[in-house]
Amino acid sequence: MRPKIMEEVEALRGINSVAIKEAHEAGRKVVGQYCVFSPQEIALAADAISVSLCGTTQEPIEEAEKELPRNLCPLIKSSYGFAITDKCPYFYFSDVLLAETTCDGKKKMYELMGKLKPMHVMNLPQTSKGEDALEMWKNEMVKFKEFLEKELDVEITDEKLKDAIKLMNKERDVQKRLHKLNAHKPAPLTGMDLMLAQWLKGFNIDKEAGIELLERLIDEVEERMEKGIYAFDENAPRILLTGTPIGSGSEKVLKILEESGASVVALENCTGYKGLDIMVDEDKDPITALAEKYLSTPCSCMTPNNDRLDLIKRLAEEYQVDGVVDLTWQACHTYNVESFTVRNFVRDELGLPFLQIETDYSDSDIGQIKVRVEAFLETIPTPAKA
Repeated sequence: MRPKIMEEVEALRGINSVAIKEAHEAGRKVVGQYCVFSPQEIALAADAISVSLCGTTQEPIEEAEKELPRNLCPLIKSSYGFAITDKCPYFYFSDVLLAETTCDGKKKMYELMGKLKPMHVMNLPQTSKGEDALEMWKNEMVKFKEFLEKELDVEITDEKLKDAIKLMNKERDVQKRLHKLNAHKPAPLTGMDLMLAQWLKGFNIDKEAGIELLERLIDEVEERMEKGIYAFDENAPRILLTGTPIGSGSEKVLKILEESGASVVALENCTGYKGLDIMVDEDKDPITALAEKYLSTPCSCMTPNNDRLDLIKRLAEEYQVDGVVDLTWQACHTYNVESFTVRNFVRDELGLPFLQIETDYSDSDIGQIKVRVEAFLETIPTPAKA
């Protein structure tokens, strides 16, 4: 039986859809964002609501393919499909959009999306290393700040930035503490519930209320642990899921893993732990601190991206994982190419079983994935097999 607070977490879908409409009607400004590289703090410092935008379901892809190629990443097609069909309330009520140059497919899609709403594109360095990259990213932070000041007719002060940094660090801290509960063996949370709790927060209109809800979820889970109530037994294979972002509607691989008996204890991807690993330094100049934090994100769009391997190693050890599954979306070339490096690292350096699954949002390959997952789990030694 799952934690009761998860019912409140899932209720956020409907609550936030109504809340964003009410906030817009009350005159609040809304900044819509897609990526973990997007500095929410700058939007919050502009007295705006910062929300994630829809892009994790198959439903709007058919409409998107009327303008976009079919052999494109499903995340890009879904995001664009939601935008042109007005089926995402967060996009509909956004006053401005923040985009980023994390991949070529997104860059070209954003050219089309930019015709629908005022949009600012942050040009991401191709490497996260070195002073030149940091200076470039600091300049991009300043440009976004100036864009919001002009579009929303506000002044973003250092004091407001520092307040926003403290709030976002508080949110990251509670999310990180929730995630780390699954370092316990056996895991107290299913990977599905962990994913939902962290994914849905991006659509939360009231940050403080969202933090308080996760605090209560942590309290309930810790109480259940004291009573010996866990999501899986200690013999379930413990899996680290890495790779592309997932959310409600694109969780089929996560779901199949757990339906097949695995316990997905850690989500390394950018809708999981990746954006929580490093906090913003609250004592530094806020623009510099924001640039350092966001540039440290170990995304496959960076070259080299050894920090991702370091994070996988730390999570694998802390969460006592038995295997690693790398999810890559079709046509996501950076993650697909990088999977070769991840596979060799996991097998050779960590000595763990590894499985890559390349798929899209559709249900067409569910049977095939189930067969591959079940075969993969059979390769993982368990106490019963020993």
